[in-house]
Amino acid sequence: MKRMISLTDSRIKAKDREKPRKKKKRKANPQNLTIREIPQRSSALFFNYNTQLGPPYHVLVDTNFINFSIKNKLDIITSMMDCLYAKSIPYITDCVMAEIEKLGSKYRVALRIAKDPRFVRLPCLHKGTYADDCLVQRITQHKCYIVATCDKDLRRRIRKVPGVPIMYLSKGKYSIERMPDAFGAPKT
Repeated sequence: MKRMISLTDSRIKAKDREKPRKKKKRKANPQNLTIREIPQRSSALFFNYNTQLGPPYHVLVDTNFINFSIKNKLDIITSMMDCLYAKSIPYITDCVMAEIEKLGSKYRVALRIAKDPRFVRLPCLHKGTYADDCLVQRITQHKCYIVATCDKDLRRRIRKVPGVPIMYLSKGKYSIERMPDAFGAPKT
């Protein structure tokens, strides 16, 4: 049988010797109630189904998506239309364009594709040129975009935002996740 150490034993510290006191319950005072602010859900969402998505699709393109498309010899606009079965308009932000320009002459083909007049430029009003933060900020404000990226960290961040589909490259073609089947998303 094991023995218990008494509370007066010298091995026990002074703060542990005191017996825990029970707290008295207070009555809720209506003047002292704390107000919690919860971010309002987008009115475009019907459960996890985004009602703002519809043809023509608005696709936000990331830097590595353009680079992987070049490596796999895919035309971005036609491959998007093959994936979505509808017209799609690729959008590119100033931060993504700056990121491609910073990559240097090795990625001049990607820069030429990004400067294509079929790509719609979106101006950025924030400080800094970190493209991942820019894309996440834009999709939290406006849920009308599909994000095209192959970056695993960015995809993980986008999955936390409800109602935003993600387009990526797999097996030599574009795939899309979190897109309702009614819109013609390919089965994976």
